[in-house]
Amino acid sequence: LIDKSFTRSDCIVAVGGGVVGDLSGFVASTYMRGIDFYNVPTTLLSQVDSSIGGKTAIDKLGIKNIVGAFYPPKKVLIDSNTLKTLDDRELHAGLVEALKMGATSDDGLFSLIENSVDLLNDIDEIIIKALSVKKYVVENDPKEKGMRKILNFGHTIGHAIESKTNYLHGECVGMGMLYLSSEEVKCRIEKILGKYSLPTKTNIDSLELYKFISLDKKRAGDYLSIIYVDKVGTCEIKKILLEDIKKYL
Repeated sequence: LIDKSFTRSDCIVAVGGGVVGDLSGFVASTYMRGIDFYNVPTTLLSQVDSSIGGKTAIDKLGIKNIVGAFYPPKKVLIDSNTLKTLDDRELHAGLVEALKMGATSDDGLFSLIENSVDLLNDIDEIIIKALSVKKYVVENDPKEKGMRKILNFGHTIGHAIESKTNYLHGECVGMGMLYLSSEEVKCRIEKILGKYSLPTKTNIDSLELYKFISLDKKRAGDYLSIIYVDKVGTCEIKKILLEDIKKYL
């Protein structure tokens, strides 16, 4: 940006997936203390989740999203036709973030994904429903002081899995949700993951997972906030001792 003589009246436009959006937003937030940023997400994962809400970050020292800022884009433009350029694995991994929204906040969205027989035919409705959940949550808690924590369902353990494997982000979140669900919800999520050829098991040692979870941004001193889903469409924010996450692993 310096080499191209960008000024405060210029802007950054991100065209791509979540990594492109996160990096672009982070750069926009820091260049000259902040310039405008527009997001054009082209993957399902970014369209249903990371494109709105203003979380921007980069990984550092193997730790996911450890350096970043809250910096919302000026506008977001979503065209689901871009999803036709993705392979099935990328598409289905992105679907997990919408499934997360359904599991915690919208049983209708969850059921839509569960029962869909033509995903691309249903995709606009899925995107709109998922973003409606996120929009409501973010507007009520922009800096993640309370309610916004529910968007982390599956991420606490999912990020740890992601740090130790080559699985895609959505695949890791899908597995992460299984650890913190009731048996009934876990069974339904497992069936959906299987339906879309997504992994349901990892062989990472629990102590390795714990080591990465101890670096989680949601940690406060010796405590950690986890999101637990007992019934689809509802969730609970639990504040537990960091040590107690081991029993879920």
